[in-house]
Amino acid sequence: MTAEYFIGIDVGTGSARSALVNITGDILAESTYNTKTWRDANDANIFEQSSANIWQCISQSVKDVVRQAQIPKEAVKGIAFDATCSLAVTDYEGNPIAVTKGDSLGKEGERNIILWADHRAEKEATFINSTGAMPLQFVGGTVSLEMEIPKTLWLKNNMKPEDFKKCMFFDLPDWLSYRATRSTARSNNSLGSKFTYVTPSIKGAYPSGWDPKFLEQVGLGDLVQQDFVPLGGSPDKNGLVLTGGLPIGNGLTKEAAEELGLAEGTAVGSSVIDAYAGWIGTVAARSAKKGEELPKEAVAFEECATRLAACAGTSTCHIVQSPEGVFVKGVWGPYKNAVFPGWWMNEGGQSSTGQLIDFVLKTHIAYPELERVANERQTNIFEILEELLQKAKEEEGVDSINQINKHMHFYPDLHGNRSPLADSRMRGMITGLGLDGTLGDLARKFQLTLEAIALQTRHIIEEMNEAGHKVNSIYMSGGQVKNRALMQLMADVCQMPLILPASASGPVVAGCAMLGRYAYELSQKKDYTEIVKQQQAEQVGECNKRRLWQLMTEMTKPGERIEPNCSKKDSTLLNAKYKIFRESIDIQRKWRKEVEDALEGAQ
Repeated sequence: MTAEYFIGIDVGTGSARSALVNITGDILAESTYNTKTWRDANDANIFEQSSANIWQCISQSVKDVVRQAQIPKEAVKGIAFDATCSLAVTDYEGNPIAVTKGDSLGKEGERNIILWADHRAEKEATFINSTGAMPLQFVGGTVSLEMEIPKTLWLKNNMKPEDFKKCMFFDLPDWLSYRATRSTARSNNSLGSKFTYVTPSIKGAYPSGWDPKFLEQVGLGDLVQQDFVPLGGSPDKNGLVLTGGLPIGNGLTKEAAEELGLAEGTAVGSSVIDAYAGWIGTVAARSAKKGEELPKEAVAFEECATRLAACAGTSTCHIVQSPEGVFVKGVWGPYKNAVFPGWWMNEGGQSSTGQLIDFVLKTHIAYPELERVANERQTNIFEILEELLQKAKEEEGVDSINQINKHMHFYPDLHGNRSPLADSRMRGMITGLGLDGTLGDLARKFQLTLEAIALQTRHIIEEMNEAGHKVNSIYMSGGQVKNRALMQLMADVCQMPLILPASASGPVVAGCAMLGRYAYELSQKKDYTEIVKQQQAEQVGECNKRRLWQLMTEMTKPGERIEPNCSKKDSTLLNAKYKIFRESIDIQRKWRKEVEDALEGAQ
C-alpha cells in the first residue's frame, strides 16, 4: 500500500509554517518563513500584513517539506490551514484591497490584512457593544476590537462607499482556503467566533445566521443589502458554512496546486483559527508523569469537556468544548459547531504573553548586559536569568524563587484585557519597585511577569468553571511550552496538571494535518459527492464526527504531565497574590472612574 501523507499549514503572527505528517502523527519535515508586518510610526494601534506575502511564504514552505521528505507530490493526500484571526480584504476577483488609512484605502494594494493585534477599531467596538444586540451574548457579552465586525465597521467608516461595496471580508484562515480552492465556503469556526455569525440551529438565531437588524443598527446595512455575500452569504441560499475539516470544493485548483507544488484536486479541509488547531492537536493526548507508563486506552470523546487547551505564543488562547452552551461573561462564546457538529466552545485569552515577556526584558536598562553575559558564556539569556533567580533565593534565605517577589505585584494587561474582563482599556500595573537597574532586578521582573501570566490564567479558568465548565487539566501548545519555569508555575497557581506536547511547535500544524486527513478520507468514500448544500454539509459532519475524534486519538502524540508541586508555604503565598491580583482590577477601574469623573466635573 502506498504511504499517505498530509500537510498542516499554520500562519502565525509573524511566520508561515508547513509540516508534513504521516498517518501516525509523526512530523517528518517542517519549513518556516517569516512574514511581513507593517507598523505605523505615529499610531501604535496599527498592525498590517499582506495576503500575497503570506501565500508566497506558504508556497515555499510546502515545496520545502515535500522536497525534504523526498516523496512524490501525489503522496500528499490532504491539507488544511490555520491562521491568526486577522481580517483579509479582497475584491470579488480575489485581488487584495488596501486597508491602510489614507489615499490608498479601498484601492487595490499589497497591505490588505488587518492583523488581530491591530486596535484601530476601539471606537467601533465600543459603539457595537452599546447596542446590547443578540449576537453579543455569543461573544461573552461584548465584541472585542480584535474581532472582524469592528474592523469591518472601521473600514466602512473610513472607505469611500463605492470602494466598500466592492469588498469581500475573510477571517484569514478562510481566505487561505479560498485562495487554495476558489470556493467561498466559510468555516463555522471563523464566522462564529469572529464575525458575530450565530448558527441557525440555535434558538433565536436567524435562518441566515446573520442578524440583519444588528448589522443595520451598527452601520453595516450595506452587507444586508448585498445579501451577506461579502461575508460568505447565507447557508443553503448563497453560501456554505462548514465544520472543522469537511472537504472544500474539489480540493486544490490547478493554479494553487502549481504554486504549492502539489497535485491538483488534493483534498483541502475546512480551516480553523490557529488556537483551535492547537486544541485539535492536543486534547486527545494520553499523558503520564515523567517515568510512569502511559494509559493504553484511547481518550473518550466526552473527556474533552474537562480539558482546556492553551495555545501560548505571542498571545494565549484558552479553549474548552462542552456538550451544551455555557455562557461566561467576558469569555468569548459559546460557539456552536466551532469544530465538532453539535458541540460548543468557549475561548478565553490573554492579548499579550510571549510579547509581554519580550517587552519586560527588552525595555529593562540591564537587558544589553544580559545579552552580553549570555554571549560571553555561549548560552541563552534564560539560563542566566535562572542562575540570577537562584542566587537571589540563596542571598535572601527563602525557600523558593516564588518568595523573592513576595512584596512585588504585577497586573499584566499592557495591551488591554481580552478575557475575562473584555476591557481593552485595562493597562499594566506594578507595585514594589525599587531604585534598581541591575541584572538581579531584571531577573526578578522576569519572574514576576511569569507569575502574572499564571495568575491571569487562573482567573480565566475560575470564571469558566464558575459559569458551568468542569476544567480539571490544561493541554499546552505554542512557543511558551519551552519555558518550563512558566509551565510549572501555571500548574502551581492553577492547582491542576499541565500536559506538555511532545514538541512545542508540533500540535498546531499536526492538528491541521488531521483536518487534511479527515477531508481526504471523507472525499474518498464511495457515496461522497462535492458538498454544495448546507443540509449535505451538516449531514456529512454529524455522521462522521466520531471519526475525526478517532483520528485525533490516533495521531496525537503522548504528552508529559506536570503536576502542581509547590510547598504549603508557596501555595499560601500564591493564593494571597491571586487575591491581590483580583483586587488590582477593582483598584484600576476605580481610579479610572475617579479621574474621568474629575475631568467631567471640571468642564
